[in-house]
Amino acid sequence: MTLSRSLRQCVFTAALIASAFLIPALPAAAEPVTVSLMHINDLDRIEESKGKGGIARVMALVQQERARADTVIFTHGGDTISPSLLSSFDKGAHMIDLYNEAELDLLVMGNHEFDFGPEVAKQRVSEARFTVLASNSRDSDGEPLDGTAATWMAEAGPYKIGFFGLTTPETADISSPGTVTFEPLLQSARDYSQQLRDEGADLVVAVAHTGVEEDLMLMRADSGIDILMSGHDHLLVTYYDGQRAFIESGSQGEQLVVVDVTLNTVESRGQQRFVWEPAFRIVDSRSVEPDAAMAAKVQVYLDRLSEELDVPIGTALTALDSRRASVRGGETAIGNLITDAMRQGVEADVALTNGGGIRGDKTYDAGITLTRRDIQTELPFGNKTVKLELTGAQLMQALEHGFSKVEEGAGRFPSVSGMTVTWSRSAPAGQRVRSVTVGGKLLDPEASYTLATNDFVARGGDGYAVFTEAVPLIDGISARLMATMVMDFVAATGEVSPKVEGRVTAVD
Repeated sequence: MTLSRSLRQCVFTAALIASAFLIPALPAAAEPVTVSLMHINDLDRIEESKGKGGIARVMALVQQERARADTVIFTHGGDTISPSLLSSFDKGAHMIDLYNEAELDLLVMGNHEFDFGPEVAKQRVSEARFTVLASNSRDSDGEPLDGTAATWMAEAGPYKIGFFGLTTPETADISSPGTVTFEPLLQSARDYSQQLRDEGADLVVAVAHTGVEEDLMLMRADSGIDILMSGHDHLLVTYYDGQRAFIESGSQGEQLVVVDVTLNTVESRGQQRFVWEPAFRIVDSRSVEPDAAMAAKVQVYLDRLSEELDVPIGTALTALDSRRASVRGGETAIGNLITDAMRQGVEADVALTNGGGIRGDKTYDAGITLTRRDIQTELPFGNKTVKLELTGAQLMQALEHGFSKVEEGAGRFPSVSGMTVTWSRSAPAGQRVRSVTVGGKLLDPEASYTLATNDFVARGGDGYAVFTEAVPLIDGISARLMATMVMDFVAATGEVSPKVEGRVTAVD
């Protein structure tokens, strides 16, 4: 049977119509959506300093951003429950309370979150009303830390943003995580990035507490990360190479980095494709007035700190002398107390601190009860105890420098622990050290020694440039406060009896 032309046309048209229902239609392109990612990191100082930073100003910035944007995610790159003087009393509980008030969305565990051990870290996590990420951290049973999350998903319009958290494996060496272990960064990033994409994430964000070299490795490798929001180095960084973005927000809330991410769907060769683009803003905390309600809450904690400082910690059975001329001109019992605490605190061979950092300028009678305020008065600068590896020759150079301006009362004069030094007042500067022993043996110029010192002189402060050439084992970022270390040292025994014992002896 032959069909007429008109009938064949009708059949063809009908077939086209029917087939149209069998071909999946392309999804309609969605309207662009903008998400604002607000990020801070390394904030342990709740009060502002010189008109910037602190929780009350951060809170004002957060409220400002939430008022201007539809979707805002507030993240923290870790290191917050320690180190601070107040954390030595409540082990960082005040920080969790304040972040609960600020409605933080995400915190990644930093190395300082483990300073008081894994059980305290878990307790702080349990108090948080926000999500704590610890994706590459494993407890002694191989399971994630109690209360933490490996991933977190947010929605913005039709899009999904997946988050996971990374903690530097160096935490095992620079903090006190106990039996908690940290899985390799790159493999963890790949695994969680893929997991999030399998769960429908369009954009993958890592909130990390990792060193800058680790950050760059994650950026350069095929890690699966789209945006890396980091901490640990106290850097102020915004970076985008056309594929991946990387930010870090300095420290102490002095700046807040905002990434305004535009999420969109575009048509390409008949297919819909997800695209994103970042725009960076660095918001200075000096640009806002502190949030009044948060400032009042901060003040309650500062008042509590004042009360805590008047708490007795132990008895000094011997007299102590921190007068300026004493700590800048010879061995003192208080200098020995401080350096002993530093050396023990980081398990170093020797310790050295500069007399200019001991500031009480007073005497204490034998038998006096020492308070936390006394130690804070003697060590007011917020210096931290770092650990360096250096040669005997470098240590000798440092000691020569320490004695080089004693006649001028310079603050570089050294208090020491773990070594004895004999030096000459009459010899020319740079040639004054006569002998040095460490652990009862003469200093070996070729041997390596570990040194506890404060972060100021480790950076070359007071002219100790030689320390900048040493190998850092515990750097200023990872270190604990000197004052806290001395307080703990005194409290551990209840009674201390430091004395001048010939550690530093002038021969003429």
